[in-house]
Amino acid sequence: MKGEKIAVIGAGLVGSLQAVYLAKKGFQVELIESRPDMRKAELSAGRSINLALSDRGWKALEGVGIDKEIRKLAIPMKGRMMHDLDGNLTFQPYGKEGQAIYSVSRGGLNQRLLELADEFDNVNISFEMKCQDLNLETNTLTFDNRETGKEEQRTFDRIFGTDGAFSSVRQRLQKTDRFNFSQFYLTHGYKELTIPPAENGKHRIETEALHIWPRGEFMLIALPNLDGSFTCTLFFPFEGETSFESIKTEADVKKFFAETFPDAMELMPTLVEDYFENPTSSLVTIRCNPWYHEDKVLIMGDASHAIVPFYGQGMNSGFEDCTVFNDIFEDHSGDWEDTFSRFSEKRVPETNAIAELAFRNFIEMRDKTADKQFLLQKKIERKFSEKHPEKWLPLYSQVTFSHIPYDEALRAGDRQDAIMKKVMDRPDIEQVWDSEEVEAAILKELS
Repeated sequence: MKGEKIAVIGAGLVGSLQAVYLAKKGFQVELIESRPDMRKAELSAGRSINLALSDRGWKALEGVGIDKEIRKLAIPMKGRMMHDLDGNLTFQPYGKEGQAIYSVSRGGLNQRLLELADEFDNVNISFEMKCQDLNLETNTLTFDNRETGKEEQRTFDRIFGTDGAFSSVRQRLQKTDRFNFSQFYLTHGYKELTIPPAENGKHRIETEALHIWPRGEFMLIALPNLDGSFTCTLFFPFEGETSFESIKTEADVKKFFAETFPDAMELMPTLVEDYFENPTSSLVTIRCNPWYHEDKVLIMGDASHAIVPFYGQGMNSGFEDCTVFNDIFEDHSGDWEDTFSRFSEKRVPETNAIAELAFRNFIEMRDKTADKQFLLQKKIERKFSEKHPEKWLPLYSQVTFSHIPYDEALRAGDRQDAIMKKVMDRPDIEQVWDSEEVEAAILKELS
């Protein structure tokens, strides 16, 4: 098996990491990317340049030995910092003391994973090679070599498609019998903006937090960068009375931000330039099944399960693909089709669940995080969980600070929500929320 030639199509975060995992097993790995070498290119504006790394992602990086190195480049975000219209701040911790999600540079992490892959003698990396076709009979890939302008064909024993939400490999699988596929776009898109560092190079607002300006139908968020800046993202309807479509001039931008995000606007000297120069991007959810073809081809990451970014699990779920595949392969090494089949059967329901949770969290972040009843419910849950950790782990903690499969977390979260609805329906809940009576009511529902 070790002499087998394996192609990994797509050298983004998941592809680069999967190439390393396969290289460590001794396979001959070709990591092939349509874009130029990310280690040489400047990072483009408009694509999310920092991401939230949590426990599932850290486990995957630990598996290839670079978790400690990446921690030095990551900024802990211990909770949400909510900004209301008047600039008042409310901090909502993500988990228990010491728990945090981490802001990391997408480009910096991708570059490091490519460097790591390049350290293996049995890995060869090619750039500017656009996958055009895949012959499933022969496992032959056809590429457009953008450097030479010529067409090339390469044949492999196994092919891993990690080439993103609009995967060429998946598009070929979509033409096979009984392959199910769906894509769903939000009516909202996003645009990236910037809060630069202060003159002393430090952050202008609280560093160890993910900042949110929730405004009902839309919101602004900000994640910290190592250079003292924040990358801000405006999630906003494409069309409508207040939307990307309706804001057309410099005056429109200034008026909207002054009325809606006044404390953020004060920190954004390049707001107008960023707004008009950075692209407006769409948000898509991809679901498909199965993720493999015979013992030849497997898709992973966004190619198989692109999700919207509102649970901070896009990269983490893709990295978890690598660790789950690695574990299944170790248990079933020698039988590729069995490994592919078991991996697909396990991960499809799990990633469908995180897709659902990510969409729900969009509603929570933009609508509920400023709602008093919602905040009281979270306070009750946190108190109960601290007293009875064996009986109640908040849904966010299950997803972010554990390795509980996403579909199990979704089911547990729905059960907890049903219990909390009964608790919150009490007319006197604001007076008795901290009482033994409420605690006993939750225990009774759980039993």
